[in-house]
Order: sequence, then structure tokens, then C-alpha cells
Amino acid sequence: MMEERVREKRPLVHHITNEVVMNFSANGLLAFGGSPVMAKEREEVADIAGAADALVLNIGTLRSSDVETMIAAGKAANEKGIPILLDPVGAGASTFRKNAVRKITEELDVAVVKGNAGEIAALADIPLKVKGVDSEESGDSTDIALRASEKLNTCVVVTGAIDIVAENGNYTTSSYGSPLLTQVTGSGCLLGTLIAACLTVEDEKEKAVLFAVEFYNKAAERAEANSHGPGSFAVSLLDELGGDV
Repeated sequence: MMEERVREKRPLVHHITNEVVMNFSANGLLAFGGSPVMAKEREEVADIAGAADALVLNIGTLRSSDVETMIAAGKAANEKGIPILLDPVGAGASTFRKNAVRKITEELDVAVVKGNAGEIAALADIPLKVKGVDSEESGDSTDIALRASEKLNTCVVVTGAIDIVAENGNYTTSSYGSPLLTQVTGSGCLLGTLIAACLTVEDEKEKAVLFAVEFYNKAAERAEANSHGPGSFAVSLLDELGGDV
């Protein structure tokens, strides 16, 4: 199973990520079997990315200086040939975020872009109502995923009640998960981290992405059954990520 391959390899995943979610992402990756590093100082990111097995770029708490830092790390990752996952948090909330993502995707070879319907729709220039970093409309998630994948020329994941994985004009759906995921800050960001880890042990992107999505969401279902609300759910989710599918 893929989770066993991740645990055997223990991939080092470099994060330049949302400051709100660093702890949760790091603990979730450790539970899954990977090794996190959170480094965003411009002077060291190329070295760190060059030593890593995957790179996660997450714009949740983006500053102007972070864009060039992400690009520097991404170029080092591209040179080494390791996968980059981009999480365009709140891309539809401001022109600044949308332009930042456009610059990143233009200058880097990004393996996977993962976001909710509003975030991904913004990247495909599809009008969709958003509120902060959340999507207020679901739209046609399949159409959004396919159009964004074509526009960005990469694998795209649109998360929601039904998750869509799209690439090269094809798509796959998955409907596992728990509504409590929406009540825990960073749950979507952690999914991106797990996808990045799976990309380090599987060359077929769609297979790696779909496994990570379903593993994570099945773990969430088990965690919900063992919890009493969002707080205990978050702790239980970490426990469940160390288990099997």
C-alpha cells in the first residue's frame, strides 16, 4: 500500500506555508509517516528545497516577499526534479493572491494544484462567489477542475463534498470524508501535505493524488466516529493518519 511506501521512505517535505497551520500540517505529516520542515527564509529555501523530497507552497498568509521566496524554492525543486504542490488558499479573495498564484504557476513546473471550488475557479477565471478563504458557491466542480487543469497544464484537485481530481481532460471523483473537516482550521492544508508525500513514492500523479485524498477522508470518517466535536476530532484525525486505509 502507498502509505507503507511513504512510511518506509519517510520523505522530507519542505513547506513554505500558511503560518496558521504549520503545527497541524507538521504533526499530520509525522503521523502519516513523513518528515516535515518549515523553512521560509529567502537565504536558505533553495538549499532546503534541494535537500527535500517534495515542496508544498501554500499562500494562506502570503506577503509580497513570500512570492519570490516561493519561486526560488520552486526553481530549486524543479532543478532537482521533486514534485511541487501548490495550495492557492483564498486565491479568489484578492487580486494580490490571484496575481501571486499566476506568477508562481508561470515560472514553476507545479505537479499538483489543490484548492476548494472558489480558489480553483479563480485560477480558471470562472466567476464564483467567495468569502475570505472559503467558497460560498460550489459551482460545477467537475467543469472547474477540468478547465483549471487545462489552463494550468497540470493536475488539479477541487475539494468539497465530492472531491474532483482532473488532468489531461480526464477526471476522477471521490466522496469520502467528514463535515467536521470544515470546522478545523488547516484540514485542507494538511491534505495538500499528504498529497505531496504520496507524490514522492508514486510517479503516476492521479494515482498518488487519489490515494492521498481517499486515505485522508477515510481517516476523517473514522475520526468523526470517535470524536465529540471539532476539538476531539482534530486529535483523533492525527491518530487515524497513522493507521491503514
